[in-house]
Amino acid sequence: MKRLFLLLPVLAAACSNAPQVTSYLSPYRIDVRQGNFVSQEMVAQLKPGLTREQVRFILGSPLVADMFHADRWDYLYRLRPSRGEAQQRHLAVFFQDGKLVRVAGDVVADDGTVAEPKSEARVIDIAAPGAAGQDKPKAQ
Repeated sequence: MKRLFLLLPVLAAACSNAPQVTSYLSPYRIDVRQGNFVSQEMVAQLKPGLTREQVRFILGSPLVADMFHADRWDYLYRLRPSRGEAQQRHLAVFFQDGKLVRVAGDVVADDGTVAEPKSEARVIDIAAPGAAGQDKPKAQ
């Protein structure tokens, strides 16, 4: 037992030349997700003329339903991954007389063949056929 106590300072001195363990280790960080996640498949289901209840069924409850803009719902989503840059998405849904008129935001409806997330944000504006002189939905 005495030999062990005599070797302890020698072993501690030998470890002082080793690189610090803390340089290799970092604390665990979780991904922080806030808001309403809206996928491209969900946006693809939106059609002009849907009621508020149908839109709520497809997208969920809006994060922001402003009393000053009663005909607009905002869906915000922010992802802060443990490593890398934060990502933010915004989708605004507009109603007129209780019916869906247009959708604007940076979540784009596609044909479902692309499974990768888009690297750059795009703004979309979907209007009902014949509304405001537009025949087809238009992406900007």
